[in-house]
Amino acid sequence: MSESLKLEFESGVFLHSLLGGDVSSLLYLEQALSLQKVVTRDGWVLLEGARKDIQRAERVFADLEEARRGGALLTVREFKLAVDLVAKESEQTVTRMVQIKLLGARGKKAVVPKTPGQARYISAMQHHDVTFGLGPAGTGKTYLAMAMALSLLKDKQVHRVVLTRPAVEAGEALGFLPGDLKEKVAPYLRPLYDALHDMLGPEEGQRYLEDGTIEIAPLAYMRGRTLARSFVILDEAQNTTPEQMFMFLTRLGEGSRCAVTGDGSQVDLKEGQQSGLAEAVQALSNVEGVSQVRLKAEDVVRHEVVGRIIAAYERERGSSNKEPKKGGS
Repeated sequence: MSESLKLEFESGVFLHSLLGGDVSSLLYLEQALSLQKVVTRDGWVLLEGARKDIQRAERVFADLEEARRGGALLTVREFKLAVDLVAKESEQTVTRMVQIKLLGARGKKAVVPKTPGQARYISAMQHHDVTFGLGPAGTGKTYLAMAMALSLLKDKQVHRVVLTRPAVEAGEALGFLPGDLKEKVAPYLRPLYDALHDMLGPEEGQRYLEDGTIEIAPLAYMRGRTLARSFVILDEAQNTTPEQMFMFLTRLGEGSRCAVTGDGSQVDLKEGQQSGLAEAVQALSNVEGVSQVRLKAEDVVRHEVVGRIIAAYERERGSSNKEPKKGGS
């Protein structure tokens, strides 16, 4: 039996802010929650459909209103996320997610999770000594680890941040490049520099790099060191060998934490060579203080089509039982 409910808000401007500034967002609500009709004018929304679907729509607007009154600036992404969370009967809410804020450097927006998976990832890094962030490109694995590291640095919970990644072509190909090892692997470290400067700005980031508060180095530079009171990030960990991964994980000293990020479908090691990430994930699955968070295509926060591309590839590879091809991210 069809019913209707009229939700009234203080003004059309306030309602517009709940919709992420786009009235067409209501079409997404209507389709995702199987409502018969959703109509809006001025400061109200009229919902028509089955009682259970109207009640779900009420929860969406209640969540968005609470988040907005808490100071969150909502976009269409947050609106759709609120709808998706209710549709999936998730206990997570947009209100709780926008309250998770990292960094907030001077003149910069705070970094907040944009998906439930990202919220779990941040929580894992907050409560564990070692966190594995696993999943496809675009899910924010490295970016959020960087934000967590800089937040802890600003709060003086760690004294420095160390960022590293393997140079998978550390053989003949690199040998032809000019310069010492650090100069040879500089192109591999570029994504870490980009994330750092995006969060801190070039001047502050450069100052930290010059005084050693933040160190960006190839994985080969980690051997023989003990890293105390540090937040250490190992990026592109799928391209480590088992020996390199073990060496890295045993560098942690007193008061340190680390985040290990990687995508098992993007391995660039030589054919037949085992990935250190794969071994570590299996060996450390039940170790106290170690957390593993798997991010999926739905956690991709790049262009929406990227998530759909990843999901399509996962379906194709799953249905044909093919091994993922090697390649860079």
